Amino acid sequence: MKPIAFILLFTATMISSTTIFDFTKEANISNWRIVDDVVMGGRSSGNFALNKDGHGKFSGKVSIENNGGFSSLRYDMDAIDVSNHTKVSIKLKGDGKAYQFRIKHNKYERYSYITAFTTSGTWETITINLKDMYPAFRGRTLNYPNFNKNNIEELAFLIGNKKAESFELLIDSITLK
Repeated sequence: MKPIAFILLFTATMISSTTIFDFTKEANISNWRIVDDVVMGGRSSGNFALNKDGHGKFSGKVSIENNGGFSSLRYDMDAIDVSNHTKVSIKLKGDGKAYQFRIKHNKYERYSYITAFTTSGTWETITINLKDMYPAFRGRTLNYPNFNKNNIEELAFLIGNKKAESFELLIDSITLK
């Protein structure tokens, strides 16, 4: 490869990634919040904090009492332009359980665009195609197109596997590709 071609390829690769959040011991997590089923009478309890290594730790217990059954972690942010990106890459370590990753193009919309993933119990990178994220509200898929917007204003992780269970999800970074 000629040097100029290598420089252009290297530059294009560097430009093509945008970090949404990188967890470190000094990270400001004040825009992250827990929303559990208690908003609808349920009894689940989620927690979020930085662990000793600086990873985001989303943990707690999902309860199915009182028609409950979910815990979520949401990140409110200024709009991020995603028009030059096609994927979200998340470095995480789960507990072998299934989770959902959710985004909103407008934080005031009631519905989210969703995809499900199952963790392996080890550190891994989950890659999600934005165009494959489907719209849903309260567990129901909506008759709207999959994600095709130019920005994101909120993202979330949710656990709701229709059973009572403890959970722990460590998050290292979230990047647009």
